[in-house]
Amino acid sequence: MEIDTIKFKEKLETEMETLHGEMQKIARVNPDSEKEDWEAKGPDLNVLQADQNQRADVQREYELNNTLLKDIETRYNGVKEALVRIEDGTYGVCSVGGEQIELDRLEANPAATTCKAHLSE
Repeated sequence: MEIDTIKFKEKLETEMETLHGEMQKIARVNPDSEKEDWEAKGPDLNVLQADQNQRADVQREYELNNTLLKDIETRYNGVKEALVRIEDGTYGVCSVGGEQIELDRLEANPAATTCKAHLSE
């Protein structure tokens, strides 16, 4: 079975743009990092002047952004890696067993690295 890598590359690039936009809403790239390292941001609020409830709200929003960022960044990195696999000719090959990843699995998750048999590994 031949995989239409052009179609999947377009899907992955679209997903990467979407994920990048989502990260920009809740995070920023760390200017001190040499690589693309994202860090969550909280609301702009002078917490030193704020009351205890406002400080708690700021902390809660930061923690939520940080949790969301971790999930989105994991997906974003997976998409970037899938694009590299397309370029080097290993896209659609199970990273565990070396067999071809099922087309319906790639349709559901274009960044998949394993076939259905090795899904839990």
